[in-house]
Amino acid sequence: MSHQRHGSIPGRPGAVTAFPDLPEATIARLPEYLRALHNLDDGADTISSEALATAAGVNSAKLRKDLSHLGSYGTRGVGYDVALLIEQIEYVLGLDERRAVCLVGVGNLGHALAGYDGFASRGFKIVALFDADPAKIGERINGLTVRHIEELGRIAADESIAIGVIATPSSAAQTVADELVSAGVTSILNFAPCVLSVPANVDVRKVDLAVELQILSFHEHRKASLTALPGGRVVAGTQEAVGS
Repeated sequence: MSHQRHGSIPGRPGAVTAFPDLPEATIARLPEYLRALHNLDDGADTISSEALATAAGVNSAKLRKDLSHLGSYGTRGVGYDVALLIEQIEYVLGLDERRAVCLVGVGNLGHALAGYDGFASRGFKIVALFDADPAKIGERINGLTVRHIEELGRIAADESIAIGVIATPSSAAQTVADELVSAGVTSILNFAPCVLSVPANVDVRKVDLAVELQILSFHEHRKASLTALPGGRVVAGTQEAVGS
């Protein structure tokens, strides 16, 4: 696999190149490494690949391969420089600047998301809340006033909103996505249980809680079925029938 090299973080020799062509699976694991690094409670300046892998819930070989894409190989017998590794990962994830986020839909889920204080520590700030229900316009949630969706374009420009979160019913989600795109938002996190149609330059991440529960239901069903089979055995923590 080829990796594009376009310079490095200014002033930091050996820091991550910008931008490596990262595999999607690696991108998905980088936030877990960053979370683990920020949650270190021993104040150590370095961490071994084994310790970081355990904290992030992956195997150490996979972690070392992921971090090598960033140009970070650690030092044998010493490990990784914690501060530098945090800087490298935050740079690649674009967290060296705080991203302004808007939330559309302040029903039960949207209300909970709007009230969550953990986004700020991860590099994001919810700067605007929108809804189409007149009964919700003007409501104050976590210091923000709910605006009508018609104000989205103006506020998105004023606040330089980078990411839009959709927490509406599925019937309204496509219309909201269209409004976000029209307002210049090119990254969308969609909690509505539907597929959105957006231009090629717009990135969409979908979070469907029901789908996640259905996947867990599959695993429960599989474990129950295999447990009922004669001669079943456990392999790597998973019940597996002999000869399968």
